[in-house]
Amino acid sequence: MRLADRLRTALDSPHAAVLLPGDHFDFDPEIAGHAAAVLIAVTERDEPGVILTQRTETLRRHPGQVAFPGGRIDPEDNGPIGAALREAEEEIALPRNCVEVIGTAERYRTITGYDVVPVVGVVPPDLPLVPAEAEVASVFEVPLAFVLDHANHRVARANYQGQEREYYEILWDDRRIWGATAAMIVNLSRRLRWTA
Repeated sequence: MRLADRLRTALDSPHAAVLLPGDHFDFDPEIAGHAAAVLIAVTERDEPGVILTQRTETLRRHPGQVAFPGGRIDPEDNGPIGAALREAEEEIALPRNCVEVIGTAERYRTITGYDVVPVVGVVPPDLPLVPAEAEVASVFEVPLAFVLDHANHRVARANYQGQEREYYEILWDDRRIWGATAAMIVNLSRRLRWTA
């Protein structure tokens, strides 16, 4: 079965996986956050990878962090899929016509109040991706099997606004994938494992 078909089946299948709702559990899910979307771009190769970015150190929010391409959903985006494709094109020059959109995963509420919809798509390998200088320091690919392996999902703790918070981190080479990005990977891993 093609990678795209396997991912589509997993996203469309009913599941009972326990998913992480957000960076903290004391928010009211009835109160909408700021609408945002990210693109989880999976490369179509024998050993698939997932494309991530390292944000520049000069950004006001989340400087230097590893993230999926993405951002706010604008009115002209026509929803999360349009926003994720636009942001990936702006941030890493990923042509939207090269993305085979598989579907969306469960939204995730960040600690900064964004309701992020992960959009899963399959892309050809070795596209000439170019980071947008103002916000992306680098673009890199991590083996999908590595980031989805629950053995690589480490729980860490930090003090935030006077409370101890737990979060996930995934360490790959010299990269630290953590926070909302790691949590969305953990959720995808749980979905895929449950429906495998």
